[in-house]
Amino acid sequence: MRGRFITLEGGEGAGKSSNLEHIHRRLSAAGKRVIRTREPGGTPLGEQLRALLLDRSQSAMVADTELLLMFAARAQHLGELIVPALERGDWVLCDRFTDATYAYQGGGRGIDPERIRVLEQWVQRELRPDLTLLLDLPVEQGLQRAGARSDPDRFEQEQEDFFRRVRDAYHARAAQEPERFRLIDASRPLPEVQAQIDQVLDAYLAEAG
Repeated sequence: MRGRFITLEGGEGAGKSSNLEHIHRRLSAAGKRVIRTREPGGTPLGEQLRALLLDRSQSAMVADTELLLMFAARAQHLGELIVPALERGDWVLCDRFTDATYAYQGGGRGIDPERIRVLEQWVQRELRPDLTLLLDLPVEQGLQRAGARSDPDRFEQEQEDFFRRVRDAYHARAAQEPERFRLIDASRPLPEVQAQIDQVLDAYLAEAG
């Protein structure tokens, strides 16, 4: 039996790292074999591409290069890790996937979503996440959280308007595919956020069997 593919999405400061760990624990406790991974990254080659994409010294990188590097890392990720895991029956839990490309490169950078769709179909064929949890919070709150935790990477150095476009693009994706997306209010304290996540997971696990 094919495994399930669950993705966690959200803007800067949404709390993906801590909530990814929580989801991993919940799925494992339910008896699922879970592979936890991230994008860009997830493989040795993908992690090298991630370092390049986040490197603040790469300020001259143009939007098309950024987009193609994202999908290059994704192609490797799918071929080396995600698809084999799903075919084994494992569940894959991924910190960001192609919805982030529509949000950051589409919404943030202004790349035509149709161009992203062409690459999505080429690289992924019919593979899409089974469930996507979108951690949503106001841009100002997210940037405040992100700024308090570490030095900004190449994306985190962008202006506030960039992240407003990212959030709007995420909302548009969620509206287009309501059967896949579950919106989580990430502005709340962590226990409340995780209670929302637990509700989603309980319902999904009951359906998945």
